Amino acid sequence: MRRLFFAALLQQVRVLWPIFSGVLVIMIGSGFVIGRIEGWRIGETLYFTFVTGLTIGYGDLAPKHTVARMLILPIGLSGIVLTGLVAAASVQALEAAGRDKAE
Repeated sequence: MRRLFFAALLQQVRVLWPIFSGVLVIMIGSGFVIGRIEGWRIGETLYFTFVTGLTIGYGDLAPKHTVARMLILPIGLSGIVLTGLVAAASVQALEAAGRDKAE
């Protein structure tokens, strides 16, 4: 069952890859602009981007500039879309694995 699930998940990722990559480019691009404005290192920038994008929001890094604060919106919205895509792909793969096992 596990092998069927991962095969179906890989198929879903292949189909959705253009969307996944576009969402990641938006998130990481906005994050790097924020990091540049705030003077953060690359590690801090990536950490902030994914903590914000996955709506965890620890609050240990927070932008001070208005433009950087406005750029948080695309990161947050992209993170919600990314989470939804991962969940949808996983559900589709689970259903496909269940169908294949039943046959």
